[in-house]
Amino acid sequence: MALLDILVYPDPRLRRTAQPVAIVDESVRRLVDDMTETMYAAPGIGLAAVQVDRNERIIVIDASEDHSSLNVFINPTIVDRSGELECEEGCLSLPGVYAPVTRSQRVHVTAINRDGDAFELEAEDLLAVCIQHEIDHLEGIVFVDYLSRLKHDRIRKRLEKEARRKSPEGANHAAITL
Repeated sequence: MALLDILVYPDPRLRRTAQPVAIVDESVRRLVDDMTETMYAAPGIGLAAVQVDRNERIIVIDASEDHSSLNVFINPTIVDRSGELECEEGCLSLPGVYAPVTRSQRVHVTAINRDGDAFELEAEDLLAVCIQHEIDHLEGIVFVDYLSRLKHDRIRKRLEKEARRKSPEGANHAAITL
């Protein structure tokens, strides 16, 4: 397994719409394993393939405190949702940024697992929020898109400034990644 680089907002690659996985083979399982290792090391509770610069409809989620409940969703689709829940969200692609987002409290999702088998899952509360957040990534949506334009712009500018400060090439490098 390998740790993968996580794209940081406002990297334009986060805006891509991921493509369906045609067949679950060894390369897909390897990607799932690498994404899982990356998510745990970050540390985070969810990661979409788009965040590690892979244009595939794959997400991994483990909302447990002891890393004992890994969920793998390949080609996930939310087929039903209900209720409403406001939750303070963060994202591995937006380090240090947290904001309240309103999501559905319950979702019914269909997907394929790591072995290529189709399944359905009813999720609620934190797991439902994570599923929605990660599926948004597969659609090119970042959670700050749900915030006001003013908050969204402030976050983008702050992260751009931090990227310029951390980059050895300075401002020129940051301008390329936008």
